[in-house]
Amino acid sequence: MGRYQLRAAGTSTAGTGPVDALERLPGNDAAGPAPLRRPGRGIWGEPISWLQAGRRLLPSEVDTVGRLGHHRALAFSSRRGFAAQGFWFTMADYQEEDLQKFLKNVDEITNLIQEMNSDDPVIREKAVLETEKRLQFTEEDQEEDECRTTVDKTMISPPQAPTKNTDEINTEAFLASMEKDAKERAKRRRENKVLADALKEKGNEAFVKGDYETAILCYSEGLEKLKDMKVLYTNRAQAYIKLGDYRKALVDCEWALKCDEKCTKAYFHMGKAHLALKNYSVSRECYQKILEINPQLQTQVKGYLNQVDLREKADLQEKEAQEALDSGTNTAVTTKNLLEILSKPDQIPSFYAGGIEILTDMMKDCKPVMCFSTAGKDAVEETVCMSVLRLWQAVCSENEENQRLLVLRPDTGQLLPSLLASRVPNIRQQTLALLLQLAQTENGRSLIMGHLDLTGLLEALVSFLDFSDKKANSAMGLLTDLALEERFQVWFQASLPDVLLALTGVLKRDPKVTNTSALCQCIAIMGNLSAEAATRRQMSASEEFRDACLALMAKCEEDVDLFREVMYTLLGLMMNLCLQSPFVSEVWAMEVSRKCLSLLNSQDGGILTRAAGILSRTLSSSLKIVEEALRAGVVKKMIKFLKAGGQTASRYAVKILAICTNSYHEAREELIRLDKKLGVLMQLLGSEDEILVGNATLCLGNCVEVPHVASSLLTTDIVPVLLKLAGGDAQKTAVQLNAGIALGKLCTAEPRCTARQGAQLLLWRKPPHPQGTGESSGCSRRGNTVMGQGSFWAPTAVVFSLFHSRSLLQPLLFLPLLPLPLTPSPLLSVSFLSPLLFQKQTSPASFFFFFSAWDLSVWENVP
Repeated sequence: MGRYQLRAAGTSTAGTGPVDALERLPGNDAAGPAPLRRPGRGIWGEPISWLQAGRRLLPSEVDTVGRLGHHRALAFSSRRGFAAQGFWFTMADYQEEDLQKFLKNVDEITNLIQEMNSDDPVIREKAVLETEKRLQFTEEDQEEDECRTTVDKTMISPPQAPTKNTDEINTEAFLASMEKDAKERAKRRRENKVLADALKEKGNEAFVKGDYETAILCYSEGLEKLKDMKVLYTNRAQAYIKLGDYRKALVDCEWALKCDEKCTKAYFHMGKAHLALKNYSVSRECYQKILEINPQLQTQVKGYLNQVDLREKADLQEKEAQEALDSGTNTAVTTKNLLEILSKPDQIPSFYAGGIEILTDMMKDCKPVMCFSTAGKDAVEETVCMSVLRLWQAVCSENEENQRLLVLRPDTGQLLPSLLASRVPNIRQQTLALLLQLAQTENGRSLIMGHLDLTGLLEALVSFLDFSDKKANSAMGLLTDLALEERFQVWFQASLPDVLLALTGVLKRDPKVTNTSALCQCIAIMGNLSAEAATRRQMSASEEFRDACLALMAKCEEDVDLFREVMYTLLGLMMNLCLQSPFVSEVWAMEVSRKCLSLLNSQDGGILTRAAGILSRTLSSSLKIVEEALRAGVVKKMIKFLKAGGQTASRYAVKILAICTNSYHEAREELIRLDKKLGVLMQLLGSEDEILVGNATLCLGNCVEVPHVASSLLTTDIVPVLLKLAGGDAQKTAVQLNAGIALGKLCTAEPRCTARQGAQLLLWRKPPHPQGTGESSGCSRRGNTVMGQGSFWAPTAVVFSLFHSRSLLQPLLFLPLLPLPLTPSPLLSVSFLSPLLFQKQTSPASFFFFFSAWDLSVWENVP
């Protein structure tokens, strides 16, 4: 009887068709039936004596064929037997247990392979460890299996003595097989990922075109390639929502959350689907879940929750309206009848106007305003327009759903701005009233900015400046409310070229015939919007806009008291324009400076402050402007500003003085004449405003170059104050630099500052209490006994390099605080350091060498 090899049913070796599960191998039939063997013993070590029966295994007896790597496993029919040449063999109980154990091992190994192919490194590591344990157990089991004596109960022929299978897979082969399988799976996944991405892009293109059915097909094909791609589920859910199939959208969102439990898009689409199904509480939970996952989406989530509230409120109002209609309430029935009557075409205008007026009165009397929409026509008659506008005011009062219905109509975006700009004053007034009603709530403002023509709306609102009554104030109030919204600011910056002409027209208006308060509001809006650099740059680049500012300024100068508010607001706008550097036109800057110099004679504090603010930004653009300002007595006026106090005014004043003294020696002399001991400037050094302090130190540094000024400061504490600022008390580097320059100039101009206050140059922090003594400050030296010997942190010096220039002393370096040991050495006279520190020919290297080699001695009552 020939030998047989186990093969899967349905495979063929000769190409003649299907063969049985057992295939004859070449060999000697006379040798008797050889035991059946499988390609390798595998990793389970399971006995296969229960397979040794029959010459042919019928295909019908095999239910499934599973494959693991190169191994094949057979699952048998419920009859659990073989048919071979009419001989029937029934498995024993222990063989049944072996079969079940075998199949269990197959399942476990399959799971291990799937885990080893997982994208999660933790799962892969866990699978590898489990595999190593199983391999170790298998080797031990194999050793026991080889020594175990089995009982052969077959009736065919006794099995041959067990021989070691040469095809048995060892550990290395198994791991290599698994590694190869993992690589193949990873390769297939990469290929499928590319195909899925391509199908996603194709679906997105169809979605944008509005072909949602095609988009769904593309997303579905992509999911067949890669079933754990969450973006395909969320995109398909969005397409289902567009088609109104909300149930399928929810299923896709759930699958996306299985792929990623923190997928915010899935929760968003779930909330949208539940909102459409009127599951308002569930919709809120979905949106709240987004906020829990990503708190930065608070603004968006707030908008989503607002939509849920509006829809729920609208649904409740619709139910109340339907209940009123079903109950036969007179108001409800009459309203329905009126709407049907007004739907009749080809009637005279008075017919529609009368019906709408009646309907408007009913809406005012009806407490629960019912939700409805009307199919209005483009009526040009004033009576019909007025009636429709009043009707919409009535139905939109405290009803956000009706507001949404009105604004979302296709023709409303252009219709309302055009009605607002109508030549009929009454229509303009009623349209403005309707828009003011919409803008009372955040949702209403969002509807206006999202669906109305903002360019036409802004131009129409600006045109209300033609009115001299409160209608102009109302229009500017509406524009102010919109301008405070971030969406409006973004739109304004992008659309400024389209509306700049209208804004320029505002500045060209005559304040004598224009509503003053409304004009101020409009200019203030432009000033606030010009705080953005991009907006300011576009405004400054317009010559017509700049000239309009100057023209309005000249008109207000004719009577500053009468047009004080307009002038004050205009100066605020021009201050922002002057932040643009460099100036587009120096001629314009010169003219603005001249007008501001004349305004310094005003008695109004607000105008004085803003005029000084503009000068602080224009003087540095040209020396001619500085010369003209000096001739106008700007130094004296700024000293008055500083003496009067005020944070904002002082900042502008000291900056002007810094510019003037930095450019002209005459300005320094005038400042010294007005403030002989620089007391006003020294008071500013203690301010918390570092910009103020930095400009004050710059002024001081410029002024000490005037002869005899440094000598007048010998009795002051200016040296330690400047040293502290230069040594790190100031946070801004520019302040430290200005303080260091001023200190160097002071010591150069008056060497006695070094002799008198040299201790502060080297040691301006008190040492700690000496160890073992009860003295309150410092360390004392008595004879050869050193009391409280120790070390402490002390600034060694502020070192300067005097470059060969006329008057500028540049700070070279600030030595850090170094821990210097206190050693018993004679007290070093500070006067000895003065010539060395401030000789122009001394190199920086010698300074550093001197301080690093010198041991700081014990100080004793140094003045």
